[in-house]
Amino acid sequence: MRYVTLDFETTGLYPERGDRVVEVGAVEIVGRKPGKSFHRFVNPERPIPEEVVRIHGITDEKVKHAPRFCEIVDELLAFLDGATLVIHNASFDLQFLQAELARAGRPFPENAPVVDTLDHARRKHPGERNSLDALCDRYGIDRSARTLHGALLDARLLAEVFVAMTGGSQLTLISEVRAMPARNFVRLSRTHARVQEQVETAKQMQRKIIEPDPEELAAHEAMLAYMEKISGRTPIWRKWEAGDAA
Repeated sequence: MRYVTLDFETTGLYPERGDRVVEVGAVEIVGRKPGKSFHRFVNPERPIPEEVVRIHGITDEKVKHAPRFCEIVDELLAFLDGATLVIHNASFDLQFLQAELARAGRPFPENAPVVDTLDHARRKHPGERNSLDALCDRYGIDRSARTLHGALLDARLLAEVFVAMTGGSQLTLISEVRAMPARNFVRLSRTHARVQEQVETAKQMQRKIIEPDPEELAAHEAMLAYMEKISGRTPIWRKWEAGDAA
């Protein structure tokens, strides 16, 4: 099975509020060791807040001439294709991936298998700190280069953590790892839902209007009369036909 660790750095915490990806890092795990990698800085097409710069060190100037996400998306998807994704706090990164793919007009890989190492660590080490730094310390992985967050560095450290968590070079504990489809980690954003509703409405508007025949109209009138008789109230449909429905 092919595993790829994935990490994003972003302009903030909320893709549904317009936060964007500024750095992508992914590392393939080959032979129980970190292998080839994918790394890109990304122009988020919006300012990066100063408080976020203090976390990852990526400034507006640094990504001013970087490609937009839509310009690297095909290359990224090709690198991830067919892999089980390994992500620390998967819901965060997959929400951003979902939002960026939607902007780029690409479908979200909802069936891709995903291992959330944060979830796995919490089950393996309940009641303990399970941040990436804490896991590096627990498994003796050198994180001295991690003075700031960085997508590629974090993806490399996560690859080492994942190997250590699953039994090292012997792969003895891989059966304990729980992979779930990517769709389990994301929610449909209100913006995406509105877009989908607009698409469906447009489809409905393009359908041919089918007029009822006299027999169907008579049956409809009979049903309204019956409803009015048994309820003692005027059906809403009649109010609508009269133009005075709320």
